[in-house]
Amino acid sequence: MHIDTLEKQWAQIVLGICALFVGIIMFDALIHSVNAPSNVETIDSAKLHLSEEFAEDNLGVQQDEKGNIMVRMVAGRYSFFPKKIIVPAETKITFRWVSIDVLHGVHIPMTNMSTMIVPGFVAQLDTSFPKPGDYPVLCNEYCGLGHDHMWSKIEVMEKDQWNLSHLSSADTNGVTENE
Repeated sequence: MHIDTLEKQWAQIVLGICALFVGIIMFDALIHSVNAPSNVETIDSAKLHLSEEFAEDNLGVQQDEKGNIMVRMVAGRYSFFPKKIIVPAETKITFRWVSIDVLHGVHIPMTNMSTMIVPGFVAQLDTSFPKPGDYPVLCNEYCGLGHDHMWSKIEVMEKDQWNLSHLSSADTNGVTENE
């Protein structure tokens, strides 16, 4: 079968452009630490409120005895729960997200935080907030008629101020740091 020289050249150009695009995507993913989620963990969305980890009293910010900070949040019915959390700046924070109803997305502008929250699975991401301020949490997957009202807020404080306020609220609320 004879292939014209001009067709061969165009085929090489198209393959070269494809290779260039794949190379750009790979380079960008490596430089900006954009990776596919590696934590595949299942959970029964219908019994979420009965689970120990995502029970209502266990949502929000928690610090363990080693100082690691974990935030557990639930997405569902056009809202993120809890509606507002306070975390320290320049600190590694592990977020664990679950959905109680349909597919949701979570995006926090000015961070590397953007993922899908699939019902029946736990989405886990590590991030940090570069500077104090208010960061909106937005749903970036259409989830129904109330989608445009689905938001939450993360207040980021200086690390030393957060430690003081976290310790004082733990004393007044009877919450310990080990929870």
